[in-house]
Amino acid sequence: MSRAPLRFAVLLGLGLAWASGLATARADSGERQHVRVGETQRGYLIRVPAPLPSGPLPLVLMLHGGGGNADNGEQMSGFTPIARREGFIVVYPDGSGRFEERLLSWNAGHCCAYAMEHGADDVAFIRALIKQVSQDYPVDPRRIYVTGMSNGGMMSHRLGLELSDTVAAIAPVVGTLFGDEALPPRPVSALIINGGADRIVPPQGGELGGRVAGASDGRPLRPAGEQGAFWARADGCEAAPEVQVRGGVQHWRYRCPEGLAVERYLIEDAGHAWPGGSAGRRRADPPSQALKASETIWAFFKAHPKAP
Repeated sequence: MSRAPLRFAVLLGLGLAWASGLATARADSGERQHVRVGETQRGYLIRVPAPLPSGPLPLVLMLHGGGGNADNGEQMSGFTPIARREGFIVVYPDGSGRFEERLLSWNAGHCCAYAMEHGADDVAFIRALIKQVSQDYPVDPRRIYVTGMSNGGMMSHRLGLELSDTVAAIAPVVGTLFGDEALPPRPVSALIINGGADRIVPPQGGELGGRVAGASDGRPLRPAGEQGAFWARADGCEAAPEVQVRGGVQHWRYRCPEGLAVERYLIEDAGHAWPGGSAGRRRADPPSQALKASETIWAFFKAHPKAP
């Protein structure tokens, strides 16, 4: 198989693709907005409460998975209804790819696909996006948060590391670390969600599974549990977490300094999907209903503004 068809298959295999329900999603999405990053225009969707609540508003960035786009991230996660109800701004950025608005990925360092191969400066993009949205709307600088799925979850980790001066908390879903990350200059709270039956980003670590091995540079994934341990070290938390198990959901909670938190969930029967959300494509793993990821993430974000 030639490299181009292989890459196409890899992106489809990430299970986060845009195709399913895209026409329906576009009908409710409106036009993308853009921000200039160097010589490049990057796109995003933004959802702002109407009417605007008084006072500065939280900002949540939701990063789609590899092979997806902003529309897919909105549809899959269901964050927009929560933002309308709770009165915060939610932004769905587009990754980059050969096509302007589909089959997009993020440069999370060792993954994934087009963005990694072409050295996309996604950290600069997200910093510029936050700056533009903060100029256009009353964003609370202490309540800026990032979440994402799979490749977007990996990118959430990277943004927590490299934008620790800006981001209050991150929430990677079915993502992981690669083991060579340096601790961030400033603490960032973290909520981590993985599926025990995930074959794409296996909780035990190792290689990307399914049809997506070619999406990374070959560096093995670290086990899911190392994400919690990493952020516990970064935030000065105690090394041994408290553990609860309820209905097939394992929940680890670290004891952290005041104003910081690190928590991790493993949903035992969950595959590579956004728990409580919508499937990203046909034949994708069905989302587990054992945990409502978006509601859980928002409750965590809401409770953890940027530590002084």
